[in-house]
Amino acid sequence: MSASDDPRRVHFQSPEYLVDRLDAIAELFDTDRTDLLVEAIREYIENTADSETFQKLVATKYYDDQLEFETVKQLIGAETAQRLRLLKADLEDEPLDLAAPDDSDVYDSDATAVEPAADDER
Repeated sequence: MSASDDPRRVHFQSPEYLVDRLDAIAELFDTDRTDLLVEAIREYIENTADSETFQKLVATKYYDDQLEFETVKQLIGAETAQRLRLLKADLEDEPLDLAAPDDSDVYDSDATAVEPAADDER
């Protein structure tokens, strides 16, 4: 078990009817309330992280410097976060300072058009 997997006590309030239903489900599956809550939270986070809407929101906030890279990794995973990091770096790069093309003739003469062969000539 890694340090990030160590249990952490949290406290929150919930409507009583939800706790009663949760306890009934836990009893039915012969488990406890905590295991069910942890599994429900895990599923919610995975489903949310896979959502295109959520990923777009994370990307937008990251590009606008409202989220740090480490937070992005936690929210959408390391691989996707790395892609966002590379794209952000690319977007932040200064454009290449290229001179405008001059009006010289690239071919130094007339271009030759090539007609494709008819189907029966192949």
